[in-house]
Amino acid sequence: MFLVFLLVFVTFLPVFFLCMRPALVGPDEFYFGVSFDGESAEEAFPLIDRVKGYTNLFVINAWGIASNKTALDMVCDYAADSGLYFIVFFAFISRTVYPWHQQWLDEASQRWGDKFLGVYLNDEYGGKQVENNELFTYAADYDDAAKRFIDGVNFGPSGVATSMIDAKDKGIRLFTADFLLYWWDYLAGYDVVFAELGWNIPSNHQIALCRGAATVQGKDWGTIITWETYTPPYLGSIEKIYTDMVDSYRAGAKYTIIFNYPTYPEDNPYGILSDDHFTAIEQFWQYTQSYPRSAYGTAKVNTALVLPSNYGWGMRHPEDNMWGIWPADDKAPQILKNVQWMEKHYNLQYDIIYEDPQFNYQHIYQQIIYWSTPLP
Repeated sequence: MFLVFLLVFVTFLPVFFLCMRPALVGPDEFYFGVSFDGESAEEAFPLIDRVKGYTNLFVINAWGIASNKTALDMVCDYAADSGLYFIVFFAFISRTVYPWHQQWLDEASQRWGDKFLGVYLNDEYGGKQVENNELFTYAADYDDAAKRFIDGVNFGPSGVATSMIDAKDKGIRLFTADFLLYWWDYLAGYDVVFAELGWNIPSNHQIALCRGAATVQGKDWGTIITWETYTPPYLGSIEKIYTDMVDSYRAGAKYTIIFNYPTYPEDNPYGILSDDHFTAIEQFWQYTQSYPRSAYGTAKVNTALVLPSNYGWGMRHPEDNMWGIWPADDKAPQILKNVQWMEKHYNLQYDIIYEDPQFNYQHIYQQIIYWSTPLP
């Protein structure tokens, strides 16, 4: 089935590139790979061996590894020796529980050079707040909620406050993944946010929110293709995964990752990834080599939909809440209608941003559409 889909997809590739930006200047910087969530260093080696010929990024997404210096060094060495860049997940950067974290980060760039890209420091703050009120349970208004969210990311549990301070003092790039509130993840101090593609949320919706926040705030962005369901096989169809990879690439993502957790079936040495997944991953890698963005460009994004200041609405459906505290307000129906219209008519060629006096977005987009403007 995937091969039939791929044949049809390739047939229409010339049409896709009619909607791309002019050729870029200089090399295309694109990092693509899979995550590893195993419990031992030895579990990482077969996965690295399997993907090293058609990826360039390995995400060590396992706190059990990042809290064990010997295991962490082994995986980082193996990834770097295999020619892969890597990012390491830290639940927090320890000063006392794992004091070796400090020296390890001081020496990481010297030991592994540019292969060490940075720290994936915790994740899903936006989603956890909207769905579970994990950062705060009260706010006076939207502006106060935004402040509490940013403070919560910086000063919440798990030692993240000192973690951000230590990482920035050491010049370490900070990554995270989320599925809501990207704008404020960046404001809280992250350098790169991965938009989570999955859960039956339109991918162009997530890309528009994450890319818009990154573009206006002068940051980098990426995507992580994650679960569609809580039950096996967890990830979406092979066709959906391939389309999300291509859409991420065409949309200008600097990073694209396949989330690889848990293990399924139980005897799978590669997490939840199957032979069909690896075929799709390899085909996508060949696609990026055949259509480099340095020559073909990325999707033209001349239009931005501007939402009200600090409007922390989940925006996934009409009943989604606001900042995890309030129900959707009277602006929400018009905003959702406009967002759905943009998804349908602009596909990858629009961003969603927020009114914020500290950023000038007028010079970035040729067409500015405010939330209250009725669209056809």
